Amino acid sequence: MSRTETPVSEIWSLLAQVPDPEIPVISVVDLGIVRHVRWRGDECEITVTPTYSGCPATSVIEMEIQRVLREHGIDRVSLKRRIFPPWTTEWLSDKGRDSLERYGIAPPRAAGEPEKCPQCGAVDLELVSRFGSTPCKAQWRCRDCLEPFDYFKCI
Repeated sequence: MSRTETPVSEIWSLLAQVPDPEIPVISVVDLGIVRHVRWRGDECEITVTPTYSGCPATSVIEMEIQRVLREHGIDRVSLKRRIFPPWTTEWLSDKGRDSLERYGIAPPRAAGEPEKCPQCGAVDLELVSRFGSTPCKAQWRCRDCLEPFDYFKCI
C-alpha cells in the first residue's frame, strides 16, 4: 500500500501517539488541538488549533507531528494552523481529562474551579495563583493534604 493510501483513521492513531510537550501524559489528539486530517492528492493535510494563539509549544507540536508521520513513511505533510474557532477545553477528550487527573492536574470544569484535589480527592481547596506552570493552568492547594496542584483553566 502506498503511503497516500494510508487510511485517515490510521493517521489519527499515529497522531494519538504525539504527546503535548508541556503535559506529556496527554496526546495532541486527546487535547483536542488536531482538528482535521485529510489527503489532498499525495499530501497529508493536518489542521491544528493551538490552545491559545501565543502557545510556545505549537511549533514543537507541529515538528513532532511531522516526525511521527515521516517515521511511518508519510513524507508529504502540510500543517495548517487554524485559530478560529478558538480552541476550548470542551475539545478535551474524556481520556485526556482522566490522564490529566492521574498526572496530578485537575481537569477543567465549566464552574471555573477544580472539583477536587487530584492528589487525595478532598474538596477543601484554595487558589494560590491564577498563573500556574504554563499560561493555561492556575496554581491551587488542597487544604487537607496541603499539596499544591495545577488546575487546567476552563477556556
